[in-house]
Amino acid sequence: MAMAGLLAGCGSGAGGKDGGTITAYVYGDDAVKVQQAAVDTFNKTSEVKVKLVSVPGTDYVNKLRSAMGSPSAPDVFFNWGGGSVKPYVDSEDLVDLTSTVKDDATLKDGFLPSVMEAGSLDGKIYGVPMRGMQPVMLFYNKALFEEHGLQAPRTWQDLEKAVATFDEAGITPFALGGADKWPELMWMEYLLDRIGGPEVFRRIQNGDTDGWGDPAVLETARTVRKLIDDGAFGKNFNSVDYGNGGAPTLLSKGKAAMHLMGSWEYSTQLGKAPEFARKDLGWTTFPTVTGGVGDPANVVGNPTNYWSVNARTKHRDTAVAFLKTMASKTYAQALVDNGDVPTTSNAASMLSGSPNPQFAADQYQMVRKAPSFTLSWDQALEARYATPLLTEISKLFAGKSTPEQFVEAMKAVR
Repeated sequence: MAMAGLLAGCGSGAGGKDGGTITAYVYGDDAVKVQQAAVDTFNKTSEVKVKLVSVPGTDYVNKLRSAMGSPSAPDVFFNWGGGSVKPYVDSEDLVDLTSTVKDDATLKDGFLPSVMEAGSLDGKIYGVPMRGMQPVMLFYNKALFEEHGLQAPRTWQDLEKAVATFDEAGITPFALGGADKWPELMWMEYLLDRIGGPEVFRRIQNGDTDGWGDPAVLETARTVRKLIDDGAFGKNFNSVDYGNGGAPTLLSKGKAAMHLMGSWEYSTQLGKAPEFARKDLGWTTFPTVTGGVGDPANVVGNPTNYWSVNARTKHRDTAVAFLKTMASKTYAQALVDNGDVPTTSNAASMLSGSPNPQFAADQYQMVRKAPSFTLSWDQALEARYATPLLTEISKLFAGKSTPEQFVEAMKAVR
């Protein structure tokens, strides 16, 4: 009976003045209260009601997949954009929202363009932003930089100087949770963007695996190997984790000078080392790379999360109306109050109420000004590509494969 209740959706006739209800699946975590409040507000004026179903995070992907294949699929559901929804796009299970967004001023002008584009597939919009932004940023220990007479790296030469300086001083230049694999991915993402521009990965994301053979991919892999050989990550990064606080602790304790990580690193440090977070945690953008063609203002990471609409819903107009409320000032303020940085175009004036207004403002402007925001590769690609990708990147970082072998291995994934 519990499962039947969970799977009841897609225009269910229960509830509402006219007997109409749409079901919205959301990833179950602490942020759900923001979406529940939005649902409660929407339901006060809508004849067709929204029923929010919070699915535990560890079960979300599998439960969504099972539900979407059933007669009682959700009308609206949370996702990460990109490859996370490609199977549903391929099976024609999603509403193409491209014309809806372009013809509606609230949706068209309500969100940062780079975020809307990042959640798209083949130039078509299948999702509307519904949570905060999560760009990858370069965090650093301000006390260590001051002690060694260094500035936050802006260029690759600056970064190499910092690596050499800290390595000589017996301080690990960059904390890296290699045991978790995905933190290594961030280095590949930024380097490929700076070296070859976002078009290289966009080709791969669009299904052309020969794109792994682009010269920029090989140069990226070679740059990673040089960083490792120069001691950028120390000698034990393969046994350091992120999830249990290993890498963040190295930074806060002064055992590492820098950390390339998603913007959630700030809240992680605030929770684990509040004094360090308030006093000595610095942040900046990823540096330029000599000879690279990528715009230094480009960003990689998780642009946000999205709502998508099931093509089989009986209440498409209601679903779209609910999605439009994500662009409202009220909803954006609720995200700010929860410690998030909204992706709405009206969010800048609200950030003074954030736990760290300067960090929130810098993060927002970083994304607002980004010509391109590349979705994390493991989210942008389908699982059949993302899983071997993480494996091959781990092998590259561990020295178990060469840059050339990495390229050939990824070209062979079908």
